[in-house]
Amino acid sequence: MHLKSEDLIRIEIDFDSGSIPPPFSHTFRLKISFEKNFLNTQLDLEYTHREELTDEEILDEGFPLDGNYNYVGELHNAWEKPLKSLYLTSKWANKKLDEDEGGVRVLAKDLHGKITRTVPLNQEEWQYLAQEIIQAIYETSKKEAPLIINFLKIDNDKTLEISLTMKFSIRKALATIDGQEKELSWEKTKELLSYVFLPDYDYDKAREGKPSKRGIYIDCGDGFWHEFGKGIYNIDSSYDAVSKIREGFLKL
Repeated sequence: MHLKSEDLIRIEIDFDSGSIPPPFSHTFRLKISFEKNFLNTQLDLEYTHREELTDEEILDEGFPLDGNYNYVGELHNAWEKPLKSLYLTSKWANKKLDEDEGGVRVLAKDLHGKITRTVPLNQEEWQYLAQEIIQAIYETSKKEAPLIINFLKIDNDKTLEISLTMKFSIRKALATIDGQEKELSWEKTKELLSYVFLPDYDYDKAREGKPSKRGIYIDCGDGFWHEFGKGIYNIDSSYDAVSKIREGFLKL
């Protein structure tokens, strides 16, 4: 049963990754209270069962030895509308969460003191939004910088340079195109980014310096430039993500 979105004062998102092995297994709890001009936010993220692994095994998977994170503070109220909207449009399961599968549980409280604890059927949407909010927390707390993707097309007679910045802290997508900045649709830009991280990037063919020769290039945020046609490969031969990346940037 839904509480009325206009009456909501708090939403809590509990997540458990289920039976996946360490160092990937983790839990988090997001507590979000809707204040007048901001979201009062608490995050408790914990990686689990790591006592089964050596430090070397954890590091080999690309994780820090202590990946746990706690935050209490304000978050921009740009996240209020999408959170309430997802709550309002969700449907709920009539059973408990499967412990092996894991997933999200949602608690909601309204201004009349009514509380509901439910399991959403649209698990993927809740998990995705929760990850976006966690990224917003990382940026707000200065734990991480905004994601910046650079795209460069060099022809004989002209150059097109695009810098795409995702500011999760304020939920804005910005593009600087040949020095001119404009705001983009958040949802459409997320779709473009989803393509960016699908292919396999050959770092042996990448370059650290900004290219100057004719070609089309992308820097995925780590300072390495990859050239289309020479170091970016579709992992799934039936899905041409590389073309979608190139076409998406050229349409900006």
